[in-house]
Order: sequence, then C-alpha cells, then structure tokens
Amino acid sequence: MTWLFLPILIAAAVAAYFGARKLAARRAQGAKAHSRPAQHGAYALIWTAIPALVVLLAASIFAGPVQHQLMASGAPEAVQQLEPFRRQAFYADAHAVGAGQPTMQIWAAPYAELLPAEGRRAARIETMLSLAGIVGAALAALLGALFVFSQIRPQMRARNRVEGWIVGALFACSAVAVLTTVGIVASLVYDSFRFFSSVPVTEFLFGTQWSPQTAIRADQVGSSGAFGALPLFAGTFLIMIIAMAVAAPVGLFSAIYLSEYAGPTFRATVKPILEILAGVPTVVYGFFAALTVGPFMRVFFNTIGSWFVGGPLDGLGQYLMLVQNQMALVAGGVMGIMLIPFVSSLSDDIINAVPQTLRDGSYAMGATKSETVKRVLLPAALPGVAGAMLLAMSRAIGETMIVTMAAGLAARLTLNPLETVTTVTVQIVTLLTGDQEFNSPKTLSAFGLGLTLFLVTLLLNIVAQRIVQTYRQQYD
Repeated sequence: MTWLFLPILIAAAVAAYFGARKLAARRAQGAKAHSRPAQHGAYALIWTAIPALVVLLAASIFAGPVQHQLMASGAPEAVQQLEPFRRQAFYADAHAVGAGQPTMQIWAAPYAELLPAEGRRAARIETMLSLAGIVGAALAALLGALFVFSQIRPQMRARNRVEGWIVGALFACSAVAVLTTVGIVASLVYDSFRFFSSVPVTEFLFGTQWSPQTAIRADQVGSSGAFGALPLFAGTFLIMIIAMAVAAPVGLFSAIYLSEYAGPTFRATVKPILEILAGVPTVVYGFFAALTVGPFMRVFFNTIGSWFVGGPLDGLGQYLMLVQNQMALVAGGVMGIMLIPFVSSLSDDIINAVPQTLRDGSYAMGATKSETVKRVLLPAALPGVAGAMLLAMSRAIGETMIVTMAAGLAARLTLNPLETVTTVTVQIVTLLTGDQEFNSPKTLSAFGLGLTLFLVTLLLNIVAQRIVQTYRQQYD
C-alpha cells in the first residue's frame, strides 16, 4: 500500500519541476541569473522526490519489525506462552488471516478462536503503518518543495547544486559496488578462516581425497570427512584446458578471417551471428552437452572400442567400450564452443586496433596478406590476444551448469578426458544446496573453495589487465 503513493509522488515532483522553472523565469526578469530555469526545476524535483523516497524506503524497511513488536506487545497471554517458533508461526497466520488468506497451520483451541481477532488487529496495524509512511512521505515532499521555492532567486547556484546531487549519486553507486565487493571478500575470508581452523590448509590444498559428507552421529559411517581439494583443482584445470583448446584456435582464426580476409558485407552478417552464441544461457549448453554431444561421444568411443576388442589392443578396446555419456571431454568441448564468441570478439577488436601503418609498411615491403598477419599483426596484437585468452580462462574456471550436466559429480584425481570429473564451482553449489548448517566443516568447505577460486580468478584478471595495459601503452 505504501508504494501505491509512488504515482502521486512522481506527479508532485513533475509539478514541482515546472513550478520552480516558471517561478525562476519570472524572478529572473530584468536580472542576470546564474542558472537556467530548467536547472532550478531540476533542483526542485530532486528536493521533492528524494526526501519522500527516503521516507518510503525507511517505512518499508522498518514496517515489518514495528508491526511484529506491536503484535507481540498486545498478544493474548495464551499466545505469549507459546514457544518462540510456534509464536512466530501464529503471528504469520494472523497476518495471513488479516490479509484474507488461508493459514499455513491448523490450530487447536484456544488459538483457533484467537486467530480472527488477531488477524483483524494485524490488518489494523498494517494499515496504520502504511498510512503513517504515506503521510510521512507526503510531508517530506511538501517540506522539500517549500524549501526549494523559498530559495529560488537569480543569484542561486542551482546548476552547481544539481551537479552536486548527481556527483553524490554517482559516488553512491560506486560505493555500493566497492562495498559489495568488500562484503563478499570479508564473508569469504571470515567463513574460510572458520573452515581452516578445523581443516589444515595443507590438507585442503594438497589432499587427494574429497568426501565432505560428515556424519551427524559419532558412530555413523563417514563421521570424519575428507577435504582434500586437489581432485577438484585437477578437474577444473582439465576442463579449462579442453575448453581453451577448442575456443582459442577457433576464436582466434575466426577473428583473423573476419578482420583481414572477410568483406564488409560478410563481416557485418557473420560477426553478429557468431556473437549470438554469447547470449545463449549456459543451461542450454548443458542440455546440448548432456543430450546430444554426450551420447554421440559415447557411441563414437564405444564403436572404436569394439574394433579393438579381441585384438592386440584388447585392453584399450574394453576400456573404450565402458565410456559413458558424462566425461570431461564433453563438458570441456561444449564450454569451448560457449567461449568462441568471447575470444573471437575480443581478438577481432584487438587486431583491428593495430595501426594501419604497420599493414601498409608490410605490404610496401612486398609481403603477402598471410605473411603480414603472421609476421606483423599477430606479434603486434599478441599482448591483447593473450589478455583475451586469460579472461576466457577465468570465465571457463567459473562455469558451473555445463560441468554439472555433462561431466558428473565424481571427484577424481585424473587427467583422462574420458573420465567423469567435477570442478570447484560444482562442489560449491552441491555443498550449499538445501538446508545446511553453517557450523560444520562440510558446509564451510564451500567458502574455502570459494576463496581459492576467487584468488585464482583475481590473479588471472590482474595478469590479463597488465598485459592489455602494456598493449595499450604501446599503440595508443
């Protein structure tokens, strides 16, 4: 109900804008004004809308706790004697009854008889708080508008004040981004410290067994989990290498062709089509890997294995006959297809950024187009291309959905692309899915994995940025 006041507030802010604009134009007649009437109007709009929005936001944030306190302070004795969990459930059902919705639980006497009265009381409290928020917002908007209208005069620096508000808004947006990053890092570090207080860092980084399924009881099987993350790192590295083996050459060669060999019409047609791959959701790639590529690869290797069975390579044939749909090769290959537009687009922009004078000088010396690409363009664009590859690697390391659907969940310390493996991101999702206790090493291990992944991707991004900066300094 509180936010239904927004259309009225928007209309009031627009009215304040035009009113202040007209008043400023009238008062500036015959005098040299510092700011234009539109800038006075913008200043009035800001002072009308911002205080009201702050009040509405505060009302939305504090309405719930205030309503809960008012409900608890006037609750009947029988309700106050309930256990905290049951008491919260009763208040929630009373709120639902007051809103005309069915209850979540069936209550016995005397609570069933108390629900209608408590529901009506909850509805009255909610209406009172909503009206209070609306009245407070209206008063804030009115006071802000009166303040601005009393300040309007030719000498008023409305332009500077509006620009100050804009700078403050931009600073607030920047601060939100920075503080969000700081909060994420602080959360990772804090919970990772709790995890490493139970599991040694050396065991986590160099252990070869990953089985975080800790038991609830001391006599239960698997009561002490294994938290060696080396199989996860190996699986992440293996899938990333396969993905880059697909994305790097295909993306780079397509960028070279589009930049140096393709005509303008072909380039304008093919490049947007190629970049459509970047907009496909990763879950679609996962379905493609699980339902199309995986079965195809299984049939392919099983067929090759059937040729070897009974011959001198019988052992290899028996192994290939057992290959299943889920494997690192499938996940890495499909992930590489996903990364092709990423590598191609960045490499194309970098190659096009090489100065035309280098091409002209190479052609003037008698070099062919292919020799110019190989001996001039690629060496000149190498730092930027290397940065693009590193950014693609960090993107591959953080992928989850394709690996979950195409590579499996088995934590194996192997570099065999035909085996099922898992990655760091997949295990993080697995550990934090469902109802979890955040006081056990099993759940806290997700934060240890997250911190490790964060540091690795941060290092890759820093290296990529350094390489790109070196490239820009050379040719800017």
